[in-house]
Amino acid sequence: MFRFSFKNRIAFNYIITTAMLIFVVFFAIFSIVKYSVYSHINSDILIEVDKHLSEVVLKNNHIGLNHDDEWKEREHNTVAVNPVFVQFYDTKGSVAEKSPNLKIQTLKFHPEIKDYELFDTRLVRNAIRQIQVPLYQNQIKRGYLLIAMPLEDAKMVLQNLFKILLFTYPLILILLFIIARIIAGRSIKPISSIIETSNIITKDNLKSRIPLPQNQDELYVLSQTINNLLDRIENTIEREKQFTSDASHELRTPLTVIKGTLEVLIRKPRNQEEYHEKINFCVSEVNRLNDLVDQLLLLARFENQKKSLKIEKTYLNAILLDTIARYSNVISSKKIQLSTAFAMDYYVNTDGYLLTIIITNLISNALKYSNENANLFVNITDNNGIIECQISDSGRGIAAADLDKIFNQFYRSKSIENSDIKGTGLGLSIVKRLCILLNIEIQIQSKENSGTSVFLRFH
Repeated sequence: MFRFSFKNRIAFNYIITTAMLIFVVFFAIFSIVKYSVYSHINSDILIEVDKHLSEVVLKNNHIGLNHDDEWKEREHNTVAVNPVFVQFYDTKGSVAEKSPNLKIQTLKFHPEIKDYELFDTRLVRNAIRQIQVPLYQNQIKRGYLLIAMPLEDAKMVLQNLFKILLFTYPLILILLFIIARIIAGRSIKPISSIIETSNIITKDNLKSRIPLPQNQDELYVLSQTINNLLDRIENTIEREKQFTSDASHELRTPLTVIKGTLEVLIRKPRNQEEYHEKINFCVSEVNRLNDLVDQLLLLARFENQKKSLKIEKTYLNAILLDTIARYSNVISSKKIQLSTAFAMDYYVNTDGYLLTIIITNLISNALKYSNENANLFVNITDNNGIIECQISDSGRGIAAADLDKIFNQFYRSKSIENSDIKGTGLGLSIVKRLCILLNIEIQIQSKENSGTSVFLRFH
């Protein structure tokens, strides 16, 4: 089994189609020429038939011509240019008369051939075209008039034409194959660029892109699609690298703190209170580490694959109230002034579990960044069929320069100034990812030292 390149396959398929088309054209040319040649000969024979029938004489079972000088005409005396062979048969099958150019030869009568039918036969070794016309006297058949013309010139024309077509046929195909291969090579040049670019792309080199063809055809679309794919792959890998770097840094920090605390603890004997204090500190860091790992796993789950969503009618009021109830101790300890505004029962079609994660993160952030005696406002409204949930606090707020970065992984606004607030910087990144997954529009408005408002819109 031959293995052709893509370029050769295009050229080969083109040649197969072209070969069939050229064969049909050549066959048509040959048939038309053959028909034309034979039509000309048939016409000449029929003219001769009409001419001789008007001059034939039947006397006493003798068949001849009115004028014996007719036999002296050139076409009856020579076998040169376009001669005409004429012969009369009587009812007994004997030759009555024949043209002088037949000499000792005679035209053969074919009883199986119908009257007035033109057919090919041979005179000695030469091909001729012949017709057999019955002769009647008083509606009684008296004999036959046989007229023939040589086919040598016609056969020669047709043979020469056949040889020319047979000779030129493979030459044309070879020439067309070369041309088709050149054209195919130019046509698939973008594919060669794709192969070359693909060969130089590695995990350490994702900057190369496929040059776009000038013609905006299917190959242009293919090249553009592959370039877009490479852009997405590059962005994904960059995010993965950044995520891995940040995650390793964030994981290393609590481990370093725990290690340092334990090393200090074992340097010398301590009293029970010191042991208790350091152990509680390590426990808090372990809890922080567990929380960080849980959030990293949750984020990675939605980075790498889409969770099978369980979309159902969800009671939004209940999710908000349940989340607030879980943080009742924090609200009480900070003396947060909580107010809710639910004009009615609101239902949304979404995944209740994932929506709970979103609400939990937002309310947790609102409480963490609120000082004592701050306000927390939770509201649900229906704006022309779009249900909007608002969570507002009067806490520390977010600087205007940081608003565009708060959804980035591990980013914490003014982390040094807010070092007293524990966090991983993953909460809002998870919220943003889940909002995209659930088709929830999220908007954050904040002013430093005045508070933050988060709006969730369910379309």
